[in-house]
Amino acid sequence: MSTETGAATLPGGGAGQVKRGNRRARNTRPEGLPGTKHGRLRTVLAHAAVVLAAAIFATPIVYAFFTALKPNTEVFSMPPRLIGSELRWSNFAEVFAYGPFAKYIFNSFFVATAGTLVVLVVSTTAGYAFGRLRWPGRDVVFVLFLATLMVPQEVVVVPMFIVMQWFGWVDTYQSLIFPFAFTAFGTFLMRQFFRGIPYELDEAAKVDGASAVRTFLQIILPLAKSAVAVLAVFTFLAFWNSYLWPLITVVDYQSHGTLPIGLASFSGQHGTRWDLQMAAAIISMIPTTIIVIALQKHLVKGIATAGLGGR
Repeated sequence: MSTETGAATLPGGGAGQVKRGNRRARNTRPEGLPGTKHGRLRTVLAHAAVVLAAAIFATPIVYAFFTALKPNTEVFSMPPRLIGSELRWSNFAEVFAYGPFAKYIFNSFFVATAGTLVVLVVSTTAGYAFGRLRWPGRDVVFVLFLATLMVPQEVVVVPMFIVMQWFGWVDTYQSLIFPFAFTAFGTFLMRQFFRGIPYELDEAAKVDGASAVRTFLQIILPLAKSAVAVLAVFTFLAFWNSYLWPLITVVDYQSHGTLPIGLASFSGQHGTRWDLQMAAAIISMIPTTIIVIALQKHLVKGIATAGLGGR
């Protein structure tokens, strides 16, 4: 008791000073952390920068939307005006009456979906083979495979068209899907993500008697949902926006034309319907916008974690 009393009644109130000092230490925060004055200022500036960047990127889209509502004679009026003399919502309906635009949308959606599925299957399996399995010459083959990324598309379109002629695939859906379904980008992305997953999971699966295929399907692939979502979005956008290759391999635009070709069809010998072209462009952005919004959480996580493996 005497010891405890002595500790509580130190001369000069030492115990109370220690408690007050500890309380002040807890209440003191380094400059720039959340909750401090400088931290709140940095948060406000960061949000202001994000809003400014969003406004800059959204300006062309907003202008294109209001241009789609203008009469065609007022698209290039001087001085430029954001809103025309009237809002012609009928332009969006007239797009489908101008040509087989619904067929273009179906073709693009079918080609982009099928191409994305093929790319996901090829890239995940190839990425697993390059990133998790050990076999002779693996790194050399991967470097050669990765070197194909340095070849521009314009260089390979002629050889690919000749190959499509050999297969009899010119002016078919196969020619729009398969030539770009085996690119090295998806394989590289999935390989880097797979290399970041602990190898102890493979060893534990082997102990339990799981084969390499079962390990891939039941253990590794479920952990790569975010990377698969990133690859799916990038691939879908690439197929959706592809213009050069469909322009070369498609002969009957009415049957196998895609959206980029459909957008170009509004420009003809008798002039260009800029109002309908802008309306068609706005319509073509709806599916991709929905996909990006739906997979936003996986996109952020996948971009933040993909490529961190280095084993």
